[in-house]
Amino acid sequence: MQAMADNIRLPDELGQALRERREALGLSKSELAQRAGKVREVVYRLESGEESTVSSLMAVLGAMGLALRLERVGLPTAQEVSRRFLDDDDDAA
Repeated sequence: MQAMADNIRLPDELGQALRERREALGLSKSELAQRAGKVREVVYRLESGEESTVSSLMAVLGAMGLALRLERVGLPTAQEVSRRFLDDDDDAA
């Protein structure tokens, strides 16, 4: 489980963090979408790490009481990228 204070560098990490926050709030995807003024598909796409709009992301974050903060960081490390792809391979096995 990823802590909310962790740096998020990949779309699927953002999706996981959003899903964990939504579940911690006890909200369904439909409930969150309604609070954000969006359709359920927006929440599904964000949680899946798929393409979405910045305005949709901001609306969903706001509906969960979150804000986006930008910090200077480099690209994901080789270990972070490797872990992501090795984890995906483990799921397929």
